[in-house]
Amino acid sequence: MRDNDGHSAGTVFISFLLGGIVGAGLAMLLAPQSGRETRKKIKEFTEDMREKADDYIEHIKKGVTSTVEEGKDLYEEKKSALTAAVEAGKKAYEKEKERLSKG
Repeated sequence: MRDNDGHSAGTVFISFLLGGIVGAGLAMLLAPQSGRETRKKIKEFTEDMREKADDYIEHIKKGVTSTVEEGKDLYEEKKSALTAAVEAGKKAYEKEKERLSKG
């Protein structure tokens, strides 16, 4: 999960999230409004960020689960191919051994 510039998607998201939090916090502190309004805005912003973080975490979990499943499928595919190759090799060895013992 790396972008072209070498930063992981998680790092970019965390940076974006922290920048948003700092920017929103400064905007709330510097805006001319009552304490009640400021607290309400902070609460709404916090809930919004929590929802976005939960969505992002869910997206990552789905991606990881999908990747793990693909890995298991690939492992099983390669395992059966390798097992078949080993069995074919054993049979070929036995036939050659038998042919040489008769000849």
